[in-house]
Amino acid sequence: MNNGIENFSMDYFSLKGKVAIITGANQGLGLGYAVAFAKAGADLLIPHMTDNVAEVKELVEKEGRRVVFLQGDVTKDEYRKNIVETCLKEYGKIDILVNNAGIGRFADFENYPDEYYQSVLEVNLNAVYYLSHEVAKVMKQQNSGKIINIGSALSYTADKKCPPYVVAKHGVIGLTRTFCNELGEYNIQTNAISPGFLVTEVNAAISNDKTFYDKINNRIPAGRWGNPQDLMGTVVFLASKASDYVNGWSISVDGGFTTTL
Repeated sequence: MNNGIENFSMDYFSLKGKVAIITGANQGLGLGYAVAFAKAGADLLIPHMTDNVAEVKELVEKEGRRVVFLQGDVTKDEYRKNIVETCLKEYGKIDILVNNAGIGRFADFENYPDEYYQSVLEVNLNAVYYLSHEVAKVMKQQNSGKIINIGSALSYTADKKCPPYVVAKHGVIGLTRTFCNELGEYNIQTNAISPGFLVTEVNAAISNDKTFYDKINNRIPAGRWGNPQDLMGTVVFLASKASDYVNGWSISVDGGFTTTL
C-alpha cells in the first residue's frame, strides 16, 4: 500500500487562501515572515507597536495580498482581544499565528533593573501565552490552525547581561510543548523557530563588533551569520499543510550554532 503518498503535492506548501497574524511584522525578522507568507498566498493582520508600516505594506501588496495593521501594546489584554476581533471582522477566520514580537534589554547582572526583567518577560513570554490562548479559542472552533512561536539560540544556551531574555526564550519552548499537548486533538499544530545569530538592523551593534562577530562565527558550522531570508522557508513550512504531523517542536535555524561547544 502506498498510504496516500501519491497524493503529495507541492501545493502542500501553499498558503493560498490562508489568513495569518504576525505580531511585530512591520520590521526586523517579522518583515521577512510577512513577505514569505504573502509570496505563499496568505493575507495578513499585523499587530505592531511602532509606526513604520510603509515598507511591509508595499512588499505585501506587491505580491497581490492584503494586509491590515493594528497598532498597540501586545502586553495589554484589551489589545490582544482586539487583535482577534479585528482579524475575524476583516477576514472571518484565523489560520496562522506567529508570535514574533519581542524585545531585549541588556545590563550588568548585579544591577539588572527589575523593570527591565518584568518588561522583557511580559512581551517575550507572557504575551505569547495570552495571545495564543485567545487565538486558540477561534482555531478550536475551526478545528484547524497553526501557532508558530519564535524562540532563539538562547532557548538552549545562555549569555550574559540579558537574564529575562534567556528565561523567556527557554519558556517559549515550554509553551510550545504545552500548546501542542492542549490543542493537538483539535488539529492545531504549535511549533517554534529558534533563530541563531543574524545580521539585521536590530543586531547591528553586535554584528558590527568584529571581535564578537568572529567569536560567534567561529562557532557556526555554516561559516557565516544568518539573515532574515534564511528563516523564510522554515516559517512557510510550519504554517503549511506540509507540516501537519509536526507538533510541539522547535526548529533551530542557526547554521549549526547550538550543536557546537
